[in-house]
Amino acid sequence: MKKLITLFLMLLVLISCKQETKSENTTEIKEELKEEVIVDRSNSFPKDIAAVFKAHGGIQAFDQMNTLVFELSNPEGNEKHTTNLKTRHARVETDKFVLGFDGKEVWIEQDSTYFKGNPRFYHNLMFYFYAMPFVLGDDGITYEKVEDLKVGDQTYPGYKISYAEGVGDSPKDNYFLYYDAKSYQMKYLGYTVTFFSKESSEKISLIEYADWNDVNGLLLPKTLKWRTYKNGIVEEVKSERNFVDAKASKDKPTYSLFKKPTIEKGGTL
Repeated sequence: MKKLITLFLMLLVLISCKQETKSENTTEIKEELKEEVIVDRSNSFPKDIAAVFKAHGGIQAFDQMNTLVFELSNPEGNEKHTTNLKTRHARVETDKFVLGFDGKEVWIEQDSTYFKGNPRFYHNLMFYFYAMPFVLGDDGITYEKVEDLKVGDQTYPGYKISYAEGVGDSPKDNYFLYYDAKSYQMKYLGYTVTFFSKESSEKISLIEYADWNDVNGLLLPKTLKWRTYKNGIVEEVKSERNFVDAKASKDKPTYSLFKKPTIEKGGTL
C-alpha cells in the first residue's frame, strides 16, 4: 500500500512538472508573438505631433525597428553609438574608450582618463538628439502648444514636451519641438538640462536640424547646429555635429554587446 501511495505521489509530481514546463513554454511563445505585434500609435498623439512623425517616416515604422546605429563624426576618430530601441540598452565606442548601459548600470572601459564627462549623463545624450523626433513619442510624455519660434522672417509652430514624475534619469527636463508649418519636418529643438541639479531650469539651449538622411525609411538628422539663443532670439551658430554611417534595423542586437566587460586581474574598468 505504501508503495502504491509513493508511486502515486511520484506520478503527481511528474505530471505537475510537465504542466509547469508546458505553461512556461506557452508563456514564452506568447511573449515572442507579443513582441512581434506592432501597434499603430499614430492616433495616440496630438494631430500636429502625429504629422511630424509622419513627415519623418511614421511612428509605426520607427516602432518596427529594434536597433539604431550611427557614428558621430570627429577629427580624432568617429564615435559609434548602438542602441536597442526597445530596451534602450546602449553602447558608445571609440578608439579611446567604450561606454555602455546594460539596463541597470552604466559602465566605462578605457586605458586612460580620456573620457572626462559623466558616463550616465552621456550614454544616451547623442541618441536622444539623433533619434528626434521619434523619442518624443515615448511613454509618460505630455504635449503642450507653445508660441511660434521666430527665426529671421520665418516662424515655426512648436510644442513643449514634459515628462511624468519618475520617467528617466531627468524627468524635469523639458523639450521644445519646432517644425516647418508646410512640410511638418522638424526644424529646431529647444531643451533644458536638469540631470546634475535635479531642479527645473529656465535656461533653454537650441539646436537647428539643418539636414536630413533617409535611414531605412526614417528621416533622421545628418547635421545638427547649436545656435545662440537669448531672450527668445535665435542668433549665430556656435557649434556643429555631423552624423555618418547610420543604420536602422528590425534585427535585435545581442545583449552581450551592452554587457559590462569582465575585469581581468590587474586591469581597470
